[in-house]
Amino acid sequence: MRGLWTIGAAALLAGCVATPSLEGTYGAPSFPALQQMCSAQTVDYGQDAQSVYVTLFDAYVAQKRGSISKQDYCAFQQGIAQQYSALGTSSDPQTRNRWVAFFNDQRVKAITWRARVDPTLRSG
Repeated sequence: MRGLWTIGAAALLAGCVATPSLEGTYGAPSFPALQQMCSAQTVDYGQDAQSVYVTLFDAYVAQKRGSISKQDYCAFQQGIAQQYSALGTSSDPQTRNRWVAFFNDQRVKAITWRARVDPTLRSG
């Protein structure tokens, strides 16, 4: 039992270290700053804020390192905001599931873009 607690604590700590804070950390812009790169208006993603921030941050790293253009980054960000407004705020489970499926696709896209320019994300 003690071993499981240790593993759980280590996993929790690793998650905290690996996930940037919404307020930004050393070298990482805050969530509002990322959103304001493309629009003066920010979106409140509610319970999805941390996941959206990590996704936008991965796309931001890709954009800063030349994997995608700023125009593509802003279109990506705008698409997520539009789909969240249309689907993510719904209390209908089927509509919410459409948001989750859409967002998961966007998450994969952002990780793929970042992996092109960030060797820490490549296998090998």
